[in-house]
Amino acid sequence: MEFSVWYLVLAAAFGLFMAWGIGANDVANAMATSVGARALTLKRAIIVAAIFEFAGAFLAGGQVTATIRKGIIDASSVAGNPDVLVWGMLAALLAAGTWLLIASKRGWPVSTTHSIVGAIVGFAIVGIGISSVQWGKVGQIAISWVISPVLSGVVAFLLFMSVQRLILDTNDPLKNARRYVPFYIFLVGFIMALVTLLKGLSHVGLEFTTGQNYVIAIFAGLVTMGIGIIGIRRVKEVENENEEFRFTSVERIFGILMIFTACGMAFAHGSNDVANAVGPVAAVVSIVASGEVGQQSALPTWVLLLGALGIVIGLSTFGWRVIKTVGQKITELTPSRGFAAELATATTVVLASGTGIPISTTHTLVGAVLGVGMARGIGALNLRVVANIFLSWVVTLPAGGILAVLFFYLFKGIFID
Repeated sequence: MEFSVWYLVLAAAFGLFMAWGIGANDVANAMATSVGARALTLKRAIIVAAIFEFAGAFLAGGQVTATIRKGIIDASSVAGNPDVLVWGMLAALLAAGTWLLIASKRGWPVSTTHSIVGAIVGFAIVGIGISSVQWGKVGQIAISWVISPVLSGVVAFLLFMSVQRLILDTNDPLKNARRYVPFYIFLVGFIMALVTLLKGLSHVGLEFTTGQNYVIAIFAGLVTMGIGIIGIRRVKEVENENEEFRFTSVERIFGILMIFTACGMAFAHGSNDVANAVGPVAAVVSIVASGEVGQQSALPTWVLLLGALGIVIGLSTFGWRVIKTVGQKITELTPSRGFAAELATATTVVLASGTGIPISTTHTLVGAVLGVGMARGIGALNLRVVANIFLSWVVTLPAGGILAVLFFYLFKGIFID
């Protein structure tokens, strides 16, 4: 290929830009509930997210990447002209990254999955033909955008109801919090470890039997629970505070739990959403390496590393804008409410990541927050903010597609002799 070096350079640059946009916008979904519930300061949330987003993207990001790379369009339709697919993937990355920059600057929590899928479909329609789009696969992804908030909402509702029944509505909430919260912490460690082991580590050369995976996951959950118990024992009941607000000390315990769920949520988000940045990059790398479309190739480690670094940089620079929008304006959050929303979101996202469906973390989190809110009554939700978020999701799909079309024709004009 005549422009191979340029293709690789642009793919790396635009992939980094797209990953930056994910960090700046979508990582709010991992940290906003923790910041809104005051379980973590903004600075600490950024540090926690940087570590666990990187780990999730690097260790468990390969499964969904395959869907973004090969599943949305029929690559065989451009088998004779692989340059067209390269231009399209470059256009999709630049288009999605540009839209995320605009949204992040304004504090809009949009879906990065919408952005990149809409961009890929947009370029495919004008660059290859409408028949090249794998509408069945796109339909599956679209259905997951509906199912994921419903599923996470149900899980969050049930989790918060269990918290109310086991802890908040009892005669001695603090005593019961000390008793039951460690089991919730175990659940966080177990779920994160199991999904990582089952689906995430094959591309780094680590594979275990099913039995070994469950044993390791249980051990990870127990270690996590042990760390949590140490933190819980340090929470002292403050009598004066509890006369004014009965659950102050209980919420402190849930604040410790939210640190664990924040880590899990960040890991889950990194594992699922890194694909939005590195999937198209992987497609370009594969075409340049083989000179053909559809050639099977392993996902290069440096591509995942690129996406992970970009996410961390975006989070550190613009992430605070969307964190404040999501964490403080949808509903009033306490650590116990935020915990239910975060664990439900993390569980839904890691399961989707393991099955290869690139769901929207934004949809999943909002669904979970709505589920927690519904457990307290619909009046607890700021429906105007929720409506604005829904509107931003609707705008994102066509925005990504239109920008991709413009950039596709730009690259086509530049690289055609």
